[in-house]
Amino acid sequence: MHQQKRQPELVEGNLPVFVFPTELIFYADDQSTHKQVLTLYNPYEFALKFKVLCTTPNKYVVADAAGAVKPQCCVDIVIRHRDVQSCHYGVKDKFRLQVSEQSQRKALGRKEVVAILLPSAKEQQKEEEEKRIKEHLTESFFFEQSFQPGKNRAVSSGPSLLTVFLGVVCIAALMLPTLGDVESLVPLYLHLSVNQKLVAAYILGLITMAILRT
Repeated sequence: MHQQKRQPELVEGNLPVFVFPTELIFYADDQSTHKQVLTLYNPYEFALKFKVLCTTPNKYVVADAAGAVKPQCCVDIVIRHRDVQSCHYGVKDKFRLQVSEQSQRKALGRKEVVAILLPSAKEQQKEEEEKRIKEHLTESFFFEQSFQPGKNRAVSSGPSLLTVFLGVVCIAALMLPTLGDVESLVPLYLHLSVNQKLVAAYILGLITMAILRT
């Protein structure tokens, strides 16, 4: 009788599944990341059984790919990447966790987790840092342009000192040698990467557009 009363609430495929994290990132140069842990939570008042599926099972080893979770408990699922090769860099694989009641076979809920292999954690952090710098400079530039007093705008039609300064800095950055240029006489600490020069060129383009509009 208890199952019959609860059955209408448990529609197939509609039960929310709680998993953390929702993305697995493996780094080829860091063996400690080759083994990741997925935590499956069961906040409900009834037990759940689960099953882990993968789009590329030959690349991973899943410990306890099937099991059960007691009510209001959680279980850890260990996933190990066993095919760390450069040909897999950037390829997104997917894990699917299916849950159901222990007394039933149909899946009440599903959750997909993305897995990706990257070459280096340091490169990823460097790209994120450069992206943050680019966003910060862009926001600062538009903030300065947007909140100039109206009186100053009417009197002066030329660019502000901050705009000119940023433009000079970007031009200087573009004139500096690129990393790997061994024939340059400029000190090595002033050599910029290609990504840094792209950021400078992007900001210089914004400054040019702003100057043309004044």
